[in-house]
Amino acid sequence: MSHLGIPSFSESNSAELVAQRLSKAKAGPLPRLLATVVDHLHQIVRETRPTAADWRQAIAFLTEIGHASDDKRQEWVLLSDLLGVTALVEDINSRRPNGATPNTGRGPFYRADAPRLPLGADISLDGVGAPLTVSGRVTDLDGKPIAGATVETWQANAQGLYENQQPDLQPEFNLRGIFTTDGNGRFHYRTVKPSGYGVPDDGPVGQMLRQLNYPLSRPAHLHFLIRADGFETLTTQVFERGDPRLAEDALFGVKPDLVGDFKRVSESWSLDFHFVMAMARKGSRAA
Repeated sequence: MSHLGIPSFSESNSAELVAQRLSKAKAGPLPRLLATVVDHLHQIVRETRPTAADWRQAIAFLTEIGHASDDKRQEWVLLSDLLGVTALVEDINSRRPNGATPNTGRGPFYRADAPRLPLGADISLDGVGAPLTVSGRVTDLDGKPIAGATVETWQANAQGLYENQQPDLQPEFNLRGIFTTDGNGRFHYRTVKPSGYGVPDDGPVGQMLRQLNYPLSRPAHLHFLIRADGFETLTTQVFERGDPRLAEDALFGVKPDLVGDFKRVSESWSLDFHFVMAMARKGSRAA
C-alpha cells in the first residue's frame, strides 16, 4: 500500500487486486467465475513469463477467433470443443448413476425441427452410402423398458458431412428423424453407415492446432437425443468400435460405454444398442 492509500500493483498481488474489485460487483455466479479465471490467468502468466511480444501474439490469435465468428460459425465454441472444455462442462452437469448411459455434447449440427417418422422408416433421403439398420432398446436402470420415449437421431453421411453443411447437395432433413419407442422400449430405422470426419480447420483455431499436430478428426458416430417422462434427458453418441480414431476423438466424446458394434451383413450393416436412462432428480434435465 502506498503512502496515498493506493495499493501498489505487483506480480505478487495482481490477481488479488483484481479479485477485490470483482468482489464489489453485483452478486451472482459471473463475478466468482471471473475471479477464478483471473487467478488462474495471472498464475499462467507468472509461470510462463511471456514477453510483451508473446502476449501481443496471443491477443492477436484471440482477435482472429472473434473475427472468424458470426451467426453461422462459432469459432469460440470450436476452441472450447477442441480443448476439452465443452466435454468437461457437459460431464460436470450430467453426472449419471452407475449403469446409466453417459451424456455427450449435442454438437453444432443438431436441428430441433427434424420430422417425426414411423418405426422402420429410412432416414437416408438420397440413398447414398452403405445401408445400415439401426435398432435400439431404451430401459431404466433396472432393465424395465421405457415405452413412448422420444428418440431423435442425426448423423453425417458416408462422406462425413451433415445435411446442414451441404444444403445445396443433400435433401433437407437427410439423415435425421424422430421416433417413438414401442411397448417393449424398442425402436428401429434404416439409414446409411456414417463416416468419421475432420473438424473445421480453415479458421484460426484449426490452423493453430494443425500446426501443433493436434488431432482434429472425429470417429464415425450416430447422435441420439432421448426424452421420456420422469427421466433425465439423454444426449449421447454411439461410436463405431472399429474406427481407428476412437482414442483421439477431437471433441473427447468417446467413452467405453458408447462404443457399439457395427456388424457387416452381406452388403449392408447393422447396429443394435442398449440405452439406459436415469430417473429425473430435482434440478436435473428431465424430459
